[in-house]
Amino acid sequence: MNFKKMFLVAVLAVSQSVAAVPAFAAPVSTQTTTTGNVAAAVGTEVTPLQPESTDPLPPLVTEPPAGTVLPTPTPVPTATPVQGVPAVTATPDPAATEVPGATAAPVDGTVPTDAAVPTATPLTDTPVTPSMTTSAAGGGQLILMMNSNKMFKNGTPYTANQPMAVKNGVSYVSIRAMVEMVGVAFTYDAKTKEVIVTKGTSIMRFKTDSKIYTVDGTKVTMKGPAYQFKGTFMIPLTSITSALKIPYTVDNVQKRVILTLNTKPTASFTVQPKEIYAGETTVNYVTYSSSPNGAPIVEELWSGNKMDVYDQPGFYTVTYSVRDANNLWSDPYSVTIQVLQPNQPPVAQFTTDKDEYKMGEPVILTDTSYDPDNEELTATWNNRSLAYFTPGPLSIQLTVTDKRGLSSTFEKMITITNEQLYTQDEVTKLFTIPGDVISMDGGMIPALPNLPYTLSSEGYTLIRSNSPETVQTEGVLYRENSVGNTRFLVHHMNNMATRQKLYVIATNNNLYPTTINIQYLGIAGPVTSPEYTGKVSMEKYFNSMVTGLAQSQIILQPGQSLPIMTDLNKVAMKPKDVMSLSADLFSDLPVQYNVVMVEQSKDPVAELPYLPVLDIDGVHTRGTFPDSTRIMNVTDLVGVTQSKLLLGDNKMDKNLDGIDPMNGTYVSNAGNFGVLYKIVLDRVAANTLITFNPRGGPYLGPLIVNGTMVNLPNKGTIGKTSDTNAVVYRTGEYEGRVEIVFSVASGSNLPVNFVFTPLPAKK
Repeated sequence: MNFKKMFLVAVLAVSQSVAAVPAFAAPVSTQTTTTGNVAAAVGTEVTPLQPESTDPLPPLVTEPPAGTVLPTPTPVPTATPVQGVPAVTATPDPAATEVPGATAAPVDGTVPTDAAVPTATPLTDTPVTPSMTTSAAGGGQLILMMNSNKMFKNGTPYTANQPMAVKNGVSYVSIRAMVEMVGVAFTYDAKTKEVIVTKGTSIMRFKTDSKIYTVDGTKVTMKGPAYQFKGTFMIPLTSITSALKIPYTVDNVQKRVILTLNTKPTASFTVQPKEIYAGETTVNYVTYSSSPNGAPIVEELWSGNKMDVYDQPGFYTVTYSVRDANNLWSDPYSVTIQVLQPNQPPVAQFTTDKDEYKMGEPVILTDTSYDPDNEELTATWNNRSLAYFTPGPLSIQLTVTDKRGLSSTFEKMITITNEQLYTQDEVTKLFTIPGDVISMDGGMIPALPNLPYTLSSEGYTLIRSNSPETVQTEGVLYRENSVGNTRFLVHHMNNMATRQKLYVIATNNNLYPTTINIQYLGIAGPVTSPEYTGKVSMEKYFNSMVTGLAQSQIILQPGQSLPIMTDLNKVAMKPKDVMSLSADLFSDLPVQYNVVMVEQSKDPVAELPYLPVLDIDGVHTRGTFPDSTRIMNVTDLVGVTQSKLLLGDNKMDKNLDGIDPMNGTYVSNAGNFGVLYKIVLDRVAANTLITFNPRGGPYLGPLIVNGTMVNLPNKGTIGKTSDTNAVVYRTGEYEGRVEIVFSVASGSNLPVNFVFTPLPAKK
């Protein structure tokens, strides 16, 4: 063929290609990233498109951004037949210029040629280009030419058994050509007329004439049904790219679809155990590897300082890679291992202030134990006491244990003489540290005179969300509007079979932004012990008063709803778990607060309008109570004779009255849970012991005395009998002022007494 004839053939081919693209598909941009179909760029049938089957491109920009590098046209090989590659000719259909309007049914009982004949054969006369090396690196591009059966994988041209086509507004490709190019396994089931694609452990099934395909049994709807044409199984492009998780872009100028391939395997590993000690720990390397195309892993490569046992402490980097059956290597995965100094046992030791004591004389023990690795130690004493009352030699032992279980024991001998200094009762009252428990005749405490006081209050609105305490279903547990100083007491148990989360949602229904200032905050749980959550939440609440560390600010825009105090919902509640919250905050405008419990995966703000308001349980209390800070001021001299201050009995100390806003009923705050008591004792006599005596049952919780937090008790539980008292405070040699801040911990019991007892004289 002479040059002139070649030129005319080329012009004719170009004009035909342009004519195949309708006018509305003319390019308006150079390149567009899309997750939709490419039908609009390829062409459509004459038949009007149905909205539900149209698969349009997203809006295109009018010009590429500044600095964009436009892709250069990929040379399309000539139409000269290549040996070993069957010529492919698309038969025109009366209804469309490119793809038949009706499915061409294969001969019964035969396997489509799409499943039996290689359809993507490289052109043997194509020179090797640098872009072809991308495949060996595990990535690259697959380019599908619109209106053509030409494909280019990393610069190498291939031919598909059918060209890209459009049917009812949906772009279709040969499924076999696609999966072969991507490198995943597939089979054809002639009985069910399904193509089964396997990628790794995932199995996808595509059925002839069906818009539904499945991924591991889960149904997915396609833009159009799969069909067979001339033995080729055609599939919507968006469906196969979505199923195989292949991103692509559309180049409207050069009429091509560019798929980004990732075929490299992945490799990673973990090291066990977490703590590794030089010369002691055998290291276990747990590997993880896979190929995105399901190719088997055929080789592992370790590099760096991989050892089973490390002789010296320090940091060691280990790298792991794998190669799959396609000869592709993963990216190297590295872990830096810290090898620690071998654990050394702790050293137990203590001193006494002297070696010889009278009976009833306080023995001062000073623990001087230490750990060479600077680890925290657990101390266990044997035969330790404030004082001893049996004369003779006496052994005291201390055992300390580090966190890895190594321990040591120290013993010291002292001598107790026949002379007595204090009685057992005197030692207990004079020297028991705050928070520890002493015994006192509980039968005589109710008869003690009650301290007279003047009562005032601070305007904190209390929202007590405690009913239903045991939550059986999702819903709103509390809903209230409040402005200014607001106090929360929230205490609930999840009694559902699924994991739930507890939220406090604040909504600004004003025309202006509102500011919420969190002042004090204590959150505990989720655990299964109501007493423990109440104790810990109150400890954190009082600690925030002492330190000020919980202070934060939230600005709510008009109409905005946000979860606040979000530590409440950081961890989901398992069945039977309990959460407790105690908090004080201030808002400059009215805020609606909703306490809700919903399944852990749900968005509480989105669910809020549809959640039911739950009914009370008839046992516990919920309600809104004004003036929830009670100030008790005692001006008389306290401690000259034994007396008490009784709280939570609803006689001497009346319950707060309030309202349940969900049903509009009046309620009494039984036990005054959530009330903050500020007890101000202007004059407490010298040598006065103040103890805490629960009367309603077990009690766990803290208080603040003269700015210092004291746990009630330090260990265990107080209040199992009426004789148990926890030491709160002991005055010195002079009269002074004592201030106590107290609030009942959720899960504990009322009423309680503060008992004031004169101390015996010190000797």
